[in-house]
Amino acid sequence: MSRMCEGRVVVVTGAGRGLGRAHALAFAAEGAKVVVNDLGVGLDGTPGADGPSLHVVEEIRAAGGEAIAHGGDVATSAGAASLVAAALDTYGRLDTLVNNAGFLRDRMLVNLDEDDWDAVVRVHLKGHFLPLKHAAAHWRAEAKAGRTPAARIVNTSSGAGLLGSVGQSNYSAAKAGIVGLTLVAAAELARYGVQVNAIAPAARTRMTERTFADTMTAPDSGFDAMAPENVSPLVVWLGAEASAGVTGRVFETEGGRITVMEGWRAGPTADKAARWTPEEAGETALKLLGRAEVAGRVYGA
Repeated sequence: MSRMCEGRVVVVTGAGRGLGRAHALAFAAEGAKVVVNDLGVGLDGTPGADGPSLHVVEEIRAAGGEAIAHGGDVATSAGAASLVAAALDTYGRLDTLVNNAGFLRDRMLVNLDEDDWDAVVRVHLKGHFLPLKHAAAHWRAEAKAGRTPAARIVNTSSGAGLLGSVGQSNYSAAKAGIVGLTLVAAAELARYGVQVNAIAPAARTRMTERTFADTMTAPDSGFDAMAPENVSPLVVWLGAEASAGVTGRVFETEGGRITVMEGWRAGPTADKAARWTPEEAGETALKLLGRAEVAGRVYGA
């Protein structure tokens, strides 16, 4: 039986642990050659003591797969460019990019330092933009040369980016930005054979097992709903040719559940065809809110 990603070359960022590691192993199991990127930093982004990407590469090779490690910082243009170059130089092609790298610096809004805001937005949002940009430039060149690819990008948002999360304004803003980036990239890159989607996963990782300790604990027996490996099958499918025609969508995935998320759409509306007074605007807004769906609850509220 042919494996879903046989012959494809896949780059996964932040693949040394957690979700990224699970994705890398799952792609390799489906026949992909994997570039395992990880900077090896701690939960807050400070330098770590080991190179976790090398361990994942060893796991893949031990199982009979092909993989290489990349330790560059994907939130820099040089690091992102070298990531794409690593795939092309080693395997001669690039088919799928999974943007997953990130870390946390949680604070309540009034206690959040500017440096903590910048660091989290940088690694999540800029760390998605730069690899996407460099991969897309390669695929555009391929398409213009008459070799239109079946390219795939899978971005990693979060429920925090869709609904917000108390104590995580920097993380929530970055993850919301990733959704916007996904929608624009899907529209701009379709002509070059590139599909772009996003996931909003819930799983046990270094970033969640402390913040949501009660719900992330592994059970003593039975189905482990919070295992990161539960998220990877959807990511593999989105990264494969089998997902042809699916682009610009956001999927929430947790345990055995997959949900297509539906973003901002026009709800109840009123049009006076003239300028409102402030009083009229307020009265109308309250009437419209009375007909609208109740907003989703912010995590932790």
